[in-house]
Amino acid sequence: MHELDDIKFLSTRRHFLSRSTCGFGGAALATLLSPMGILDAFGAPGSEARPDPTGPHFAAKAKRVIYLFQSGGPSHLELLDYKPTLQELNGQELPSSVRGSQRLTGMSAFQSSLPMAGSQFNFKQSGRAGAWFSDLIPHTASIADDICVIRSMHTEAINHDPAITFFQTGSQQTGRPSFGSWMSYGLGSLNDNLPTFTVLLSRSREGDQPLYSRLWGNGFLPSLHQGVQFRGGADPVLYLKDPDGMSRMSRRRMLDALRAMYKTEHEQVMDPEIDSRIAQYEMAYRMQTSVPDAMDLSDEPDEVFELYGEAARKPGTFAANCLLARRLAERDVRFIQLYHQGWDQHGNLPNDIALMAKDTDQPSAALIKDLKRRGLLDDTLVIWGGEFGRTSYSQGKLTKDNYGRDHHPRCFSVWVAGGGVNAGTVYGETDEFGYNIIRNPVHVHDFQATLLHLLGFDHERLTFLHQGRRFRLTDVHGKVVQGLMA
Repeated sequence: MHELDDIKFLSTRRHFLSRSTCGFGGAALATLLSPMGILDAFGAPGSEARPDPTGPHFAAKAKRVIYLFQSGGPSHLELLDYKPTLQELNGQELPSSVRGSQRLTGMSAFQSSLPMAGSQFNFKQSGRAGAWFSDLIPHTASIADDICVIRSMHTEAINHDPAITFFQTGSQQTGRPSFGSWMSYGLGSLNDNLPTFTVLLSRSREGDQPLYSRLWGNGFLPSLHQGVQFRGGADPVLYLKDPDGMSRMSRRRMLDALRAMYKTEHEQVMDPEIDSRIAQYEMAYRMQTSVPDAMDLSDEPDEVFELYGEAARKPGTFAANCLLARRLAERDVRFIQLYHQGWDQHGNLPNDIALMAKDTDQPSAALIKDLKRRGLLDDTLVIWGGEFGRTSYSQGKLTKDNYGRDHHPRCFSVWVAGGGVNAGTVYGETDEFGYNIIRNPVHVHDFQATLLHLLGFDHERLTFLHQGRRFRLTDVHGKVVQGLMA
């Protein structure tokens, strides 16, 4: 047992230096051979040994984020990117020159024909810039002057899980910290009684792509920075309530005893995760009163429910979650992530996308209006979009009233609003088929770099040393897109 304890002690840098034969003399020698060695050993910027960053690198335009992630890949061709050419050529074969050598998914790669499918929905221009919005999203059209529509997003991933993971963590491979975790790590908390990073889930229909908790995980960052999922209903956070028979005072004494035990262990092994664990216990204790208050909508007036829609009265709906996002923003939660499932329309697209738009259009726009009238939009970034777009050709049989669209990573649309965003504008352009970008492309890493810039970070400097390499949200890519910023 003693041998195992020694191995555990030696597993940390500090115990290795203090217990090794050469001790600090060896560390000094290492600095002669590599001047960066001593910096990494004693907490160089970005290393595990240093405390979390104390703030942004420069003056921030925004201090919090509300991310309305539309899981499944909303079709830009039915919502935000008007293509009359597709309607004119409906049913004709997509020119091979348009597709080029781009890969297709296995779901449509073996189709003998790729018939172009024009949207069945009408579009109208709105706002100062005359941006085109589908009749499916009239409420979004009403906030045209408050948002920036990006029509030239593109990604490398063609399937759901790697594509969502890419947007949320900067990598298609699992195990990296999520965007919200990076923000928690970089900016810290503004409210000691609520998590810095919260997550809310909703869906419009069953059977869509699953979501995994690793999408809001902390990866290799301390566990203090992981997202906390809130649920609709009377028990928003599982296992938060005290069991029957335990008083508030008893819980306090138990936590004090745990802290004393962990302090002793920390003094022996110097594992920073022990501090994270204690901090989480204390946060859970404070959340017993703060979470019910934040999640209780009974004090909201009727006009607020009229703004967000009647569905906002039903816990767990996208509308209710948008209203909760505003309440959490008021309480200075740094990163509020909403996931809404149901946008994967390989078939029956006209019917299903109308259902999705009905559930999400009004509350998304209401959130912007509500934040704006409360003075919160100026320092809140709001993001709306999914993991990729949909093809301009129909997947499967095209009929007069029905069609589907496959995954399309080459171009798609998202919109952003709030702190520092160039509102009332449209950025980027796709070709007449909605298949390729012809002006101002925005890669996922460029998007992430720009969002971090608005939050006050140089995306190349917000790093964490893990397994000998400094990692960041944008990996080794990304550039700030000036045209997206005011």
